[in-house]
Amino acid sequence: MAIKRYKANKDTTISNAYDFSLLPRNRATGSNMGAADVLEVFSIYGQVSSSGKQEAVGISSELSRVLVGFPVSGSTESIGADRNSGKIPVSGNVKFFLRMFNAKHSYTTPRNIKLVVAAISSSANWEEGTGVDIDEYKDKTHGIEGANWINYASNQAWDRAGGTFYIDRTSSYNATLEKGDEDLEVDVTSIVEYWLKPEGDGQRREDRGFAVFLTSSQEAYHSASKGYNLSLFQGQGATGSIIHNPAGAKRSYYTKKFFARTSEFFFKQPVIEARWDSTVKDRRGDCHYSSSMATMQDNLNTIYLYNYVRGKLQNIPEAGTGRIFVTLYSGSANNNSPSVNTISLPQGGGVPTAANTVITGGYVSTGVYSASFAITAGVNPPTRVFDVWHNGALAQHEFWTGSINVKSFGTYTHAPSFQYVTAMPNLKSKYSKTETARFRLYVRDQNWNPTIYTKATNRPDNTIIESGSYKIMRLSDNTNVIQYGTGSQRHTHLSFDVSGNYFDLDVDLLQEDYAYGIKLAYYNDSIGGWVEQPEIFKFRVES
Repeated sequence: MAIKRYKANKDTTISNAYDFSLLPRNRATGSNMGAADVLEVFSIYGQVSSSGKQEAVGISSELSRVLVGFPVSGSTESIGADRNSGKIPVSGNVKFFLRMFNAKHSYTTPRNIKLVVAAISSSANWEEGTGVDIDEYKDKTHGIEGANWINYASNQAWDRAGGTFYIDRTSSYNATLEKGDEDLEVDVTSIVEYWLKPEGDGQRREDRGFAVFLTSSQEAYHSASKGYNLSLFQGQGATGSIIHNPAGAKRSYYTKKFFARTSEFFFKQPVIEARWDSTVKDRRGDCHYSSSMATMQDNLNTIYLYNYVRGKLQNIPEAGTGRIFVTLYSGSANNNSPSVNTISLPQGGGVPTAANTVITGGYVSTGVYSASFAITAGVNPPTRVFDVWHNGALAQHEFWTGSINVKSFGTYTHAPSFQYVTAMPNLKSKYSKTETARFRLYVRDQNWNPTIYTKATNRPDNTIIESGSYKIMRLSDNTNVIQYGTGSQRHTHLSFDVSGNYFDLDVDLLQEDYAYGIKLAYYNDSIGGWVEQPEIFKFRVES
C-alpha cells in the first residue's frame, strides 16, 4: 500500500462580490458558503463603476477565494496519527499532494489561470459555517458561526480582509491551468511536514489549512489612495472591503469551480493524497549470477526474511532493529539441504571485501530483514544455493535457512517483444472497505507453447515483471480512481518476491457498493515505454 487519502474536514468560499442586487453597499463580505457542494475562485473587474455615482473608489473589483482544511492531527484518522502508527512513512519518504476536482458549470471558464495555494496563517482555526447560497450570497454569518471575507470565526477578524496566508516558498505554491477546466494537483509536502513537527519544534506551524485564489496579477486591479486595503463606508453599517492591488488585472477571470467536501461525488471531494514508494524487490525468485554485461548495481541480488510468529510479523529478539548476517552454502549431494561448503562472494552490497563469505544485512520494517550480494558463477556453478541467516557471532546462532535457485542473465540477437499473459489467482469477487488486500499476479510469456510431450502438470515459471504499475477504475463510468504511477512517483509500482509480482491496496480508498477493475502496465525497455496489458480484473467493494 503506497497511497492514502485524507478527505477535507471543512471548506468554504469567501467573497467580497456584490450580491444579486448589484447595489454597491451590498457586498457579500458577511456571507458564508460552508455547506455548499461547490467551491469557487474568481475575479471580476469593472462590474460597477463610479460613473454611476454608486461607489466613490472608481471601477469595482470583486474577488472570491476558497478555504479548505484537512485532518492533519488531533484525531485517530489524521495524517499525524497514521504516521505515528507507521501507516505512512517518516518525513523524507512520502509526498503529500493537495487534489481538488473541477466542477463543470454553465458560465465562462477562464483560460491560463494561475492559482496560488497558500497555507492559512490565522491565529486560530477558521470556521466552516453552514451557508449554502453561492449565487445570491443570502446566507450571512451575522458575527456568529462561519468564516467570511472579514472574519475567520465568530467576530474574529482576519488580519487582512480576504484572509491571511504564508507567502514563503515552503508554504505557498503555484499552479497554472491552461484550459481552466483541469483538476488541481499541487505538491504540498513541505508545509504538511511543518504541520506535523512536534510541539516545541521551532519550525512547527499550526495547521490552519489552505487558501486557493488567483495570483495577484490576475485578481482585479484596485489602487487605494492611501496605499492599503479600504473598508467601504466605515461606520455606515456596510461590511465591504477591497484589496489594494495596483498590479492587478483590468479584466475578469470568471469563474473556476471545484467540488466541495459535501459533494455527492465520492471521488471529487478535496483530498490530501499521501504517496510513497513501498516497492519490495525480493529477488529470491529472480536471483542471477554476476555478468560482465551488467552493471555492478544490476548484479546485486537482494533477498528478504519475513519473521512471522503466530501469523504476525515480529522482530527477531536477537537482531531487533539492527544488523543481521547471511552466509550462502552450496547444496548437499541431493541438493535439498546446505552442505558444509560456504560460498565466497565478490565485493558489493553487504559484502565489504572480495572472497568474504558473510553478508551483512539489516532491518527493513517490523519482522522484515534484507541482505544484498552478488554471486559469481565460476566453473560448474550450482543451480541452487542455501541462505543461512544468523547473528554473526563466533558461536553462530542460526535463525533460518532458505534456498535460492540462481539463474544466468540471458542475451538476445534481436529486440524481443516481451508479450505476456497475466492472471490474478487470488482475486476475490468482493472486498470490504475495512481491509487492506494483497493482489498477486501470475505472469507468463505469451509465446509459451508446450509440446504434446510436456506433462500436463507442468507450467512455465512465474515471470517477474521488473517494472510494472497498476491502476484502479470504477466500471460504471470508467472513472480512473487511482492512476498509473509510472513517472517519478512510484506509488502504484508492483512489488515482487519468490511467488511473483503483487501489490497491496487499502480498500477504504474506494466507494462501497460499486464494481472496480484493475488494469496493469509493464515497462518494455525494447520500445522505451509502458505497455498496458489487455486483461482487466474485476471486483466489488462492500461495507
